[in-house]
Amino acid sequence: MCFDLDSEPPVPRIAGAAVSHDDLTLTAADANRLAAFLATPEEEGGAGVLILPDVRGLYRFYEELALRFAERGHTALAIDYFGRTTGAGKRDDDFEYMPHVQRTTPDGLNADIAAGVARLREAGATSVVTVGFCFGGRTSWLAAASHHGLAGAVGFYGNPQPLVALGFTRQLECPVLALQAGADQNITAEINAAFDESLTAAGVEHEVVTYDGAPHSFFDRKQEQFQAASDDAWQRTLAFIDRHS
Repeated sequence: MCFDLDSEPPVPRIAGAAVSHDDLTLTAADANRLAAFLATPEEEGGAGVLILPDVRGLYRFYEELALRFAERGHTALAIDYFGRTTGAGKRDDDFEYMPHVQRTTPDGLNADIAAGVARLREAGATSVVTVGFCFGGRTSWLAAASHHGLAGAVGFYGNPQPLVALGFTRQLECPVLALQAGADQNITAEINAAFDESLTAAGVEHEVVTYDGAPHSFFDRKQEQFQAASDDAWQRTLAFIDRHS
């Protein structure tokens, strides 16, 4: 599990912000129906944010994160991954997600991402940036190589090793921001360095940031000791969206 069940985004609410939100069911090109959560600011236009969750799929944490983006003027949509295997309904805390993660496919993920991008544009977004976490971090970067017309791709503690090994970095179509955990036992400094070098060799505008001592999923945890890393990562994400929208 990438975060505690009752954790919330380490981002302050903006009191009085005019934001609306809706539970949605989207339909992908292959007729898959997937759950989504849309948060919209009072004024339409500007950059839209497509939130790609961790292995749990659409969960309250990411609905709250969508609201935090909307409070800052960005239309935000968080999508689920498991419509093909468990339907588009809400799930409880006991959901066994790993069997469903293992049944996801690149084609299925891309179809769902395309549906999310289209919904954001329908809501008035003039550009779309993906922001993903863990499984969603890698998915965010893969989406940048999949002809979605993205303006940028942000990944929090995603594993870039498969992208490098398969040469996907040469296919990336937009700038990339990687926010990595320095104390991640599975995504090592060597893996992050190889990703940085591969992006440079491919001529992709990018930044790979590593937070020393921060564990995997530092942004999703309740421990106050990771607040500084979370604050910096959040500000970098907002700046990246503003810069590339």
